[in-house]
Amino acid sequence: MTDALDRKIETYINHLFKNVGSSQEAYEMKEELFSNMKEKISDYKSRGLEEDQAFKEAKASLGDLSGLIEDLQRSSQEEAKHNMYSSKSARISKVGIVASAVLILFGTLTSLMLVFMDLESVSVVGPNIFTVSGGALLVYSILTIETTKRYAMHQGRAALYALAVGTMLFAVFVGFSAGAATGEMFIAISSLMVFLIAGFALWLGLLLSGRSRKKQ
Repeated sequence: MTDALDRKIETYINHLFKNVGSSQEAYEMKEELFSNMKEKISDYKSRGLEEDQAFKEAKASLGDLSGLIEDLQRSSQEEAKHNMYSSKSARISKVGIVASAVLILFGTLTSLMLVFMDLESVSVVGPNIFTVSGGALLVYSILTIETTKRYAMHQGRAALYALAVGTMLFAVFVGFSAGAATGEMFIAISSLMVFLIAGFALWLGLLLSGRSRKKQ
């Protein structure tokens, strides 16, 4: 799927929504339509259609969207729904940020405390599993909160970002734990390698397939 085709799909969807105001619901609907059209075009091309014909078939498969557009144009109802959604989402995200900060502080301070208790290195590293969990939760909470400049990321995609970061943090945790337990650097590296590569691959894939969340 070329960048030119992506722009063509985005231009078409933006034209459909030209009379619809900016809102979280409209943004998510446009994202869903964009993904839907990309999948359908790819499917039609795999059947042997040219790109332009596949694009036309994908447009036709969307059906009549006039009813949906009219619903989104009802500004008063849209504003009420938007405020309700944003308020609830913001509260959940803020609770997540607080909880993640508590987990990170607890894991870090507990490990620091164990350092001064002259315990084995494995015991010192152990509490940092809370730091790993807190880091993943922090990423999810930040991405799902709407700001004045950006829409909130879809919860499913934000969860994948959190999983990617959490996996990379877990890789570091496993590496330090294995190194502390065996005293061998090659064991530490081999232990973290699989998790680090998997987490990085997921993060990079999400980064390259993402679209701008900036408000117009």
